[in-house]
Amino acid sequence: MRKHWLLFTQAVTIALALLFIVQTLKPELLPNAARSGVVTLLESVPQAMDGKTPAAGLSTAAKKAMPSVVNIFTSTVIKTPLHPFMDDPRFRFFFGDPGDLEPQSSSSLGSGVIVSPDGYILTNHHVVEAADQIEVALADGRKAKAHVVGTDPETDLAVIKIELPGKLPAITFGHPERAQVGDMVLAIGNPFGVGQTVTMGIVSALKRDHLGLNTFESFIQTDAAINPGNSGGALVDVSGNLIGINSAIYSPNGGSLGIGFAIPASTAKKTMEQIIQSGSVTRGWIGAGVQELTPELAESFRLGDTKGVLITEVVRGSPADQAGIKPGDILMSIDGKVISSWSAMLETVANLMPDKIVPVKMMRNGAEAVVQVKIGKRPKPKAQ
Repeated sequence: MRKHWLLFTQAVTIALALLFIVQTLKPELLPNAARSGVVTLLESVPQAMDGKTPAAGLSTAAKKAMPSVVNIFTSTVIKTPLHPFMDDPRFRFFFGDPGDLEPQSSSSLGSGVIVSPDGYILTNHHVVEAADQIEVALADGRKAKAHVVGTDPETDLAVIKIELPGKLPAITFGHPERAQVGDMVLAIGNPFGVGQTVTMGIVSALKRDHLGLNTFESFIQTDAAINPGNSGGALVDVSGNLIGINSAIYSPNGGSLGIGFAIPASTAKKTMEQIIQSGSVTRGWIGAGVQELTPELAESFRLGDTKGVLITEVVRGSPADQAGIKPGDILMSIDGKVISSWSAMLETVANLMPDKIVPVKMMRNGAEAVVQVKIGKRPKPKAQ
């Protein structure tokens, strides 16, 4: 009996040691690794981005990225409201039971990017919003049903997942923070449902905001042709690495006019990791509305060279209200980070974890003051 017990304990010890080694060195081999938030991502080695076309041309970049870009087809069942006459037995006798009518449906299309060999796909929130069925078509012709892992309307990003045998061709993440205006880029997607298409352009501008598209905006602007159906597709650099998720265009007629916007891959990655880990995105919130300081406002408040934003409203009962912040205060820094614009304030607060207590430096009636604010959890946006 003792000999058997000794053999059992030795076997358990060896099994635990092997599990520890696999978990440390090869976590992707474990069946539940992705579900616990550990997702295998491919990232490129940071290099100087001079925007020059490689000697092999852009075809190499296209061939590298195209297998990772998928077409997304969604369908939504349209529920038609019943007419009051449907409750009349005589009306039902002549026209039938409304339950016998076939429900109407609408379909739409978009694009997505495979970000993990496990089958996780990044796309836009508006591509899969309210979809009852989602089908994904890979570049190699394979198709699979997909389910939504989670979405984030405030960045217009969503993560969906498909199940297919073998490892899927995941894209390599680039470094959008190293991109410069004038760098060549490729936009890959499924415009107008014609099939996978590659267009070329340059980075036209960086950190575009105040467009009214999303709550959190820091878009890469490009003149690479982006049309309906390209949403959720990839914007890649000349090495074929992902630097953005195509999201929107400026166009009065629905066609490309050379003004397209992509969500930086760094933002997409951060959002995606939270969605995969918890199904949603958690952001900090203090409950204060602000306005950027114009030269006239700065002069009226006698601020001189002081940087900050003007508090215009405070939500009752919010963390800002509980800390004593009032409309008319000039908010100068949060947790040691200088606040010089509305977008900087929004991003700084959003990146703070709820329940964290941080110092907020402000100016009131010409005198500086520091208050301690306990960060709250940002409320979910109301459905429109």
